[in-house]
Amino acid sequence: MTSVTAILTADEMRAAEQAVFDSGVAPYDLMERAGAAAAEIIWRAAGLRDALVLCGPGNNGGDGFVIARLLRERGVPVRVAANGESRTESSRKARERWDGPVEALADAAPATQLVDALFGIGLSRGLEPDLAARLYDLVGAADRSYAIDVPSGVDTDGGTALSEVPYFDICIALGALKPAHALQPASGFFSRLVCVDIGISAGKAKAHLLAPPQIAPPPANSHKYRRGLVAVVAGEMAGAGILAASAAARSGAGYVRYLAPSSTDRLPNAVVQDAGEVSKALEDRRIAAVLVGPGLGRSDEAKARLRAAVLAGHPLVVDADGLILLDGSGGLPSGAIVTPHEGEFVSLFGELPGNKIDRARKAAALVQGVLVYKGPDTVIADADGRVAVAQTGSSWLSTAGTGDVLAGLCAARLAVTGDPFRAACEAVWLHGDAARRAGAAFVADDLIAHIPVAIVARLA
Repeated sequence: MTSVTAILTADEMRAAEQAVFDSGVAPYDLMERAGAAAAEIIWRAAGLRDALVLCGPGNNGGDGFVIARLLRERGVPVRVAANGESRTESSRKARERWDGPVEALADAAPATQLVDALFGIGLSRGLEPDLAARLYDLVGAADRSYAIDVPSGVDTDGGTALSEVPYFDICIALGALKPAHALQPASGFFSRLVCVDIGISAGKAKAHLLAPPQIAPPPANSHKYRRGLVAVVAGEMAGAGILAASAAARSGAGYVRYLAPSSTDRLPNAVVQDAGEVSKALEDRRIAAVLVGPGLGRSDEAKARLRAAVLAGHPLVVDADGLILLDGSGGLPSGAIVTPHEGEFVSLFGELPGNKIDRARKAAALVQGVLVYKGPDTVIADADGRVAVAQTGSSWLSTAGTGDVLAGLCAARLAVTGDPFRAACEAVWLHGDAARRAGAAFVADDLIAHIPVAIVARLA
């Protein structure tokens, strides 16, 4: 059965549907399943409130006719407005089974509930301006609005708006999630996302929404090295390195060393400071993860410190200035975690084609490691093709220093787990949950105190 976290492109979804048809299920029967599942969600949300269902010419419109018929059977006052004639065999059959009137969309009056079943997956161009404006007006006039599969006017795979898109209360994804449900700006066009099971198998999907982690507490025989020693290679700007080291110290690692040109009194006492030769400090084979980049600077000395971190041979996390300086530092060790924001990503990899998931996957393959492509829709990609898309972030994270906190989290979870992809996924989740707990208008320093509480909530 479908995982509610699986993300399928339009082509992958069509292939999954074809597999259902090849198993003996008729295409129209699958449409009935989809319509029934969506009608159930709408019924639960608003009961007997009157509804207007907008139906397009394709199979999404056919879903709409099924929804209208089933809601009316429950006693809901339903009207249907269509944008032209139905063009597929299944949608024509669904229209025939709706024995009520079909209004012209241009003339339809508003209703308390509005169901958008105009266009589904695979839309390649925007709605005509008059149609887009009409949809916008009808959604705005409704008390509740629903988009079936994806909002009309959205690029399913790209996650972009092909024309003006109204804001919906609920988006009902059919069978599996699509990139538009996870990526901005498209995922910002609805308040709530519900994925309904229609018997589609998405077992081979390599992209998923980021799931809450299950974090194991340290075993009874743990000690500080067994729990993981993190070395933070800092540089010219102490604040960023302090944030990263402080976050690492509270993220499950047993021991954190702060390797900086000078010492500071702004770190927890438990963090050991070392202002000596970086290469020498990194010779310690007990180090489980090295973080380099936050506050590193871009001087020749910074380049030398980055090179020492890269060549030390330890599991590695590279962030911030480390990403900018990577070209001069030699190749990264396999399995490194790199954490670029949009500008750093373009600087490192150029303008790669595709949506954010595609770009992250290509970049992870290039570095043969794990990429944390930061933003309001953070994408975590492994070189083996696995992808997790995080929607747990708070818009209040758009403030200085929060990336340094995330880098510290990544390093600590890498030291604890030894698994770069798992570590990155855990770090991104905990970062977002700490932000949720911090509330509004926080600074990066405020996040750190909430990390242990976020971990407690995810203990297995």
